[in-house]
Amino acid sequence: MPVDSASHIIAAMSDAAPRGLSRLDETTLGRLRALTRSLQAASPAAGDEYARFLAIGDRELTLPPGAVSSWLAGQKVLVTGGTGCVGSVLMRLLAAARPARLVSVSRGITAGWPRQPAAEYTRADVRDLPGLAGAIASVQPDVLFHLAAQRDPGLAEREVHRTVTTNVLGTRNVIAAAERCGVPLVVYASTGKALRPYTPDTYAASKRAAEWLLAAAAARGGGYCAARFTHVVDNSIIHRKLQEWAGGGVLRLHAADIMFYAQSALESAQLLLSAGLAAAPGSFLVQAITDLGWPVCLLDLALGVLTRTGAAAAIYFSGYDPGYEDVPFPGLYDPRTASGVSPLLSAFEAVRAQQAPGAAADVFPLAFAPDPEPDKLLLALEETCELTQEPGAIRAALDALTWSLLTATLRTAPADVLARAAARTAPHRDRLNRASLRMLAAIEDHALGTS
Repeated sequence: MPVDSASHIIAAMSDAAPRGLSRLDETTLGRLRALTRSLQAASPAAGDEYARFLAIGDRELTLPPGAVSSWLAGQKVLVTGGTGCVGSVLMRLLAAARPARLVSVSRGITAGWPRQPAAEYTRADVRDLPGLAGAIASVQPDVLFHLAAQRDPGLAEREVHRTVTTNVLGTRNVIAAAERCGVPLVVYASTGKALRPYTPDTYAASKRAAEWLLAAAAARGGGYCAARFTHVVDNSIIHRKLQEWAGGGVLRLHAADIMFYAQSALESAQLLLSAGLAAAPGSFLVQAITDLGWPVCLLDLALGVLTRTGAAAAIYFSGYDPGYEDVPFPGLYDPRTASGVSPLLSAFEAVRAQQAPGAAADVFPLAFAPDPEPDKLLLALEETCELTQEPGAIRAALDALTWSLLTATLRTAPADVLARAAARTAPHRDRLNRASLRMLAAIEDHALGTS
């Protein structure tokens, strides 16, 4: 086939089934199935891309020899969410360091992930402060790893109340319980989506707010640090969906040109340990893997699943669901600082990044300018969650909080970084969505010193 045949087939698929359809009739499905088979034939490298995606699950970081054991041997360690994918791997690594006591605290026991014979597994929900505080007080940990979270961006838009009360208010509860017990160090599992200084997406906004809570706790003198993860292959939401959809006949992709970074559960757990090793009291240091490799092509991943399973399913480009960003903000990366730095750092963060000691990761201090407004808006968010589970009201309260955090972020950014971000974004003004236009205006105001 001609080199450009794949792009022609993709265009035909988009013409055959416009975006946004909740149901596809049999005629359209038949046409999409035929075009999907043609696209498979025109994309022989898709199988290699699928194999590369799976192989990422075997990657690992190199930590300083003996450092983790020297740090944690004989210590009491508690993990929230220690029964999940990354949590179970972390528990294995922690057990190997021979702590005096190793305890997992989870809302429930996630099926399918191994448990450590020498560890204790207890139940408590991070949304329940008395229960959580009791569990932490009973251990009096020297180190607390906080992994418990709602992590599915699509589910976050459908279950707004659970996401906010878990990711934001639950993290505040962990901090409160840790402070009450005098826990010396809390290590937080964050997300690369939190690099956006403002976003209307519930999941990303909730994790951004959690990072702010931890930074504020560190500023009070506590020991807090974090690791940012991207897509974890071992528990890949999209891979699982693609496999399920292949059996159901339709693979719904947001678009044909989506690329995403990925890492392994082992890398993720090791990154948490690296973050803990580099933690500095009074400063909230965040780590992310420097080299995540070439991003994965979602379309090739879908084609690889179809080839591997032999399913005669159709690919449909459905458009972006709520919770997923359609057009990235052009000013998030700065060519002057992005080269050689993790893509999970924004331009406002990369300017302060350094290489983490002994690990292939970048570390930077996440700072927000002192401002009483976010504290007030956090209380308003809590009151809203207590009064209602109505998604719109909670989204509005979360949005007000995260917008105030944008201001607190921009006030700490160097003027030249703000100016370059504004200059890179302004030419794309006609393509920006409302949220990005709002953020551009704020950056321009701060760059000019008018805010």
